[in-house]
Amino acid sequence: MTFTLTVLGTATPYPRPDQACSGYLLRTDTTTVWVDAGPGTLANLQRHTTPDRLDAVWISHTHADHTTDLLPAYYALLFADLQPRRPIPLYGPPGLARRLETFLASTGPNPADAAFDVHELHDGHHTGIGDLTLTSRAVHHGLPAFGLRATHHDTTFAYSGDTGPCPALDDLADGADLFLCEAESDHPTPHHCTPEDAAAAARTTRRLLLTHIGHTLTRQQAAERAGAPLVRDHDTHHVGEATP
Repeated sequence: MTFTLTVLGTATPYPRPDQACSGYLLRTDTTTVWVDAGPGTLANLQRHTTPDRLDAVWISHTHADHTTDLLPAYYALLFADLQPRRPIPLYGPPGLARRLETFLASTGPNPADAAFDVHELHDGHHTGIGDLTLTSRAVHHGLPAFGLRATHHDTTFAYSGDTGPCPALDDLADGADLFLCEAESDHPTPHHCTPEDAAAAARTTRRLLLTHIGHTLTRQQAAERAGAPLVRDHDTHHVGEATP
């Protein structure tokens, strides 16, 4: 049973030509989860599936480079030729539902409820989506923010979200088969990882991949400093072959 990560976007803090902001697809043979919805990622998602076929959406924090394609997704789900079976489960930090309501400029009930069934994350939040188990941990980013640990049978994927070094990041990465870590900063900060921070958190993982590299670092510099490769938009990586 295959468990894969497909990269929809890696840019920060705004999309570039042919490079969307943060977004990823986690897929097994039967389950698809959209992880972070930065600008440009919805278009890239449609290379692989359509929004109405998603089993869930998971959002790490409310910064625009991780969330804004939820808005066109709303219009796609409700006003395009798509047939959602039900409002799609959307997991995100406290306040995400209100943020969507404000963007959609509603004076009545939250219109996003027609497209998304919003669930607020908290530290240790745990849910099953199809044959994936998603566990969220609160990380350090200066506002409510979360990292993700997704397990498919005996195979585990970990994602840092945007964060500085913290115990929760180490817990997320511990023993993961694949650890995807954002490494935006070229110097230590409380709210972003450097490539060295990513490598330190990954000391017990099988594979580390870097993403979301800041404009003050080149891809080559980041890879050399972490001793790990960077993901590129449209790449697909095998987390592992799970044993039921």
